[in-house]
Amino acid sequence: MPILTLAAKDLRLLLRDPRSAVILLVTPLLLILVLYFALGEGFGETTDERLRISIVNLDHGLPATVPFPEKPWSEVVIDDLSATQDIRLEIITDRAEAERLVAKGRRPAVVVFGERFSERMQRCSFLSQPDAVNPLGRDGIEFDRLDLSLVTDRTQPVSASIIEQVAQVTLLRVVIPWMIGKAFQRVGDEKFMELVTDRLNRVKPVPPEVLAELDPVVQKLLVALTDSPEFQALVLQEFRDAKGSNFLKAGQDALVIAGRKAEFRRAVHKAFQSPKLLEVMGKNIAFGEVLTPAVRKQVGPTVKRGVGDLFSNYNFEAVKWADLVKSDARRAGTTNRTTVSAIADLRAPILVPSNSVMFAFFLVLTVGWLFVAERKNGTLVRLRAAPITRGQILLGKLLPCLVVSLFQGFFLLAAGRVLLSMSWGPRPELLVPLIACTSFAAVGLSVLVASVARTETQVAVYGTLMVLVLGGISGALMPRELMPEQMKTISLVTPHAWALDAYAQLLASPAPDVTVVWTSCAVLLAFGGAFTALAWWRMDLE
Repeated sequence: MPILTLAAKDLRLLLRDPRSAVILLVTPLLLILVLYFALGEGFGETTDERLRISIVNLDHGLPATVPFPEKPWSEVVIDDLSATQDIRLEIITDRAEAERLVAKGRRPAVVVFGERFSERMQRCSFLSQPDAVNPLGRDGIEFDRLDLSLVTDRTQPVSASIIEQVAQVTLLRVVIPWMIGKAFQRVGDEKFMELVTDRLNRVKPVPPEVLAELDPVVQKLLVALTDSPEFQALVLQEFRDAKGSNFLKAGQDALVIAGRKAEFRRAVHKAFQSPKLLEVMGKNIAFGEVLTPAVRKQVGPTVKRGVGDLFSNYNFEAVKWADLVKSDARRAGTTNRTTVSAIADLRAPILVPSNSVMFAFFLVLTVGWLFVAERKNGTLVRLRAAPITRGQILLGKLLPCLVVSLFQGFFLLAAGRVLLSMSWGPRPELLVPLIACTSFAAVGLSVLVASVARTETQVAVYGTLMVLVLGGISGALMPRELMPEQMKTISLVTPHAWALDAYAQLLASPAPDVTVVWTSCAVLLAFGGAFTALAWWRMDLE
């Protein structure tokens, strides 16, 4: 068949040309390797101006019987962090992965919640208890007391310090209200008042000046008591009991006392003004004797309310920061959180396909030079005289170029796997149609340029300029994620951009969108068909 004969002849010419091997295989491979080792592991990660806080949460939480909080304390802290503006959270599921990222310099610091974080948080208290945890230290929250740690990169001390301070502020917002709320609940309760009474019982004797200040209270009690008919009846009954059957004498004594109550009150008043008497009175009295159980029951809640009224701008019974300072609660967000089990190295998944796509279109130079050589040698003129059609000639030229392009695509993909340990993703079988469609589009454009160019200089100028311009517009020279949205839309006028979108799905996404892959393949076939049709129309065999 003339088509196969032409294809075999052109394939031999292509394989004999050392420039083809250098341009299509050696150059892209060397460029991929140089860029791979020159760029850091963080290359290709989505840029975000917000501060990234990486977290490993190993917290076991609390028993279901604990009424507050309703979730593990680590989640409470994470919620507070997620409510902070200009912060995005990265939840890493594996501590080993976090340590690897820090060791590689990809993360300046990672916050690690230990398994006992919730249990330690629940025990935080200002109170003197055997099992209480005091997390407060000179520099703020002592992480180790809460089973919290910060894995840091010593080569990035500034960034690590910023992350540590953000964690400190968040922990203070969570820990301080919890500790204040638990402590204030104890103010005025029965045990608290017992402690106060015990302390006051140690103050003995009562100083005379303290008793002197009780005189007005005593006077009020005496007035109420001596003016009461019930008290006068009690006095009369007591005198009757003491006098036995002499009721007349008992009544007279009672009347005398009732008539002299004013003098009695003045005598008591004068006694409270005498330091010598007061010293005798207070010798065997302790402060705590005044705080009887009934008094403590009344005084305790009043003390708590009094403290609350004194600091009315705060709610010391609260256990959350917003309730403590009486402000609107911080709203936790989930849109700024991402959970990852391992941070992928995106250097190879970006560099290999971008260079494969761009250098696939460098086939323009090889095919152009082949056409120019055949024009010089008169091969195209002889083909015109042969009994074959223009379509057969074009197809005979396309097939060897397509074989070379397919080999180039699979070669670079295999090199990425072998040399750079690049994964082919969860759907490697879809790489085959993607490489084939990309090669078809590249071959179509190559034949189109070759059909127009007349000299090697024109091939070099047209081909190189077109390949570089298309590579820059499409995102083959730089990740499309870094482009503005408008430029991303413009880039879709190139076949490169569609191929890169499909490669991104297959090599960089854990769950590739197959629809995007097949759509890209269809568009690449359309590009290839259009380029081939134009090449057939423009082809000059002279």
